[in-house]
Amino acid sequence: MNKTIALLCWLSSLPASGIGQVPVPQTLADSTWISYRLIHPLHTIDARSNAVQYHIVADPLSRKITGVTASVDVTTFDSGNSNRDSHAMEVIDAITYPDAGFSSTTITEKGDSLFVAGNLTFHGVTKAVTMAGVFAWSPGRLEVHGGFDISLTEFKVDRPALLLIPVEDKLAFSLNAVFVWKN
Repeated sequence: MNKTIALLCWLSSLPASGIGQVPVPQTLADSTWISYRLIHPLHTIDARSNAVQYHIVADPLSRKITGVTASVDVTTFDSGNSNRDSHAMEVIDAITYPDAGFSSTTITEKGDSLFVAGNLTFHGVTKAVTMAGVFAWSPGRLEVHGGFDISLTEFKVDRPALLLIPVEDKLAFSLNAVFVWKN
């Protein structure tokens, strides 16, 4: 699916600290992506976008994440098969709904586990979702890897079929985001 993503982009503004403002983190483009997996009994479709925009509100000194947003142009997903990607864009009506987006409402950290709940807007529908993942801090750097599933029918997407057999209703997303703070 091409328009099949919207998830976790991270809010890019940080709290002020003592004397000045904490620098705003930047994402490392070569390490930041979102992908989806769609399963049909005859094959599995994987597609990825490196054009996702993540923004985060976090303090690298206290190592606390307090907010995230994400957005992606669904036409940037690439499965390696342009015909399949074109059909996916038709199915999700990418001309009418070209963007998917996410905004966090709560963030829970437990050890190195991260749970980000929020609202995902995809195919013109907004639903609550929760991303489960892991995170790792190192000096001036934060890496997050996680995923979440959505129901195509809950987002009002007609499930495509091959040989009259529809794909599974579950659309699974995976994501990776690397943030760096530069002075």
